[in-house]
Amino acid sequence: MIYSLLVLSSPVSGHTAQTAAAFAHAVLARGHSIKRVFFFDDGTYNGSSQAIFPQDETDRLQPWLDLSQQHSVELILCISSAIRRGLLDDTEAQRYDKSGSGIHSAFTVSGLGQLVDATAHSDRLVTFGG
Repeated sequence: MIYSLLVLSSPVSGHTAQTAAAFAHAVLARGHSIKRVFFFDDGTYNGSSQAIFPQDETDRLQPWLDLSQQHSVELILCISSAIRRGLLDDTEAQRYDKSGSGIHSAFTVSGLGQLVDATAHSDRLVTFGG
């Protein structure tokens, strides 16, 4: 079965984003595949390269990086949601004359068409947050 995920929650607002990452890892461990993870609204904060978590907390970025690096899962940040939250890739930083990227390189900034495409090419779209 092919899954796609829609993540709407930030990494610091409860455990929803962590649950989404754990779900993705469990899906892959069971032999299924993931077409794409799309981060929308506050979910785009999951792609921040600037977030630092205290030593006694779980690193909330690493599970997403593992998905990208170990399983080649696409991690897409909604461009309009990201820009509104000050999360820019190098291209958008240049466009808006800002100092640099605040997005981890494992994440790609793109439009809602990526969510539509993921839905069209997946058996299930699972949403986390609201």
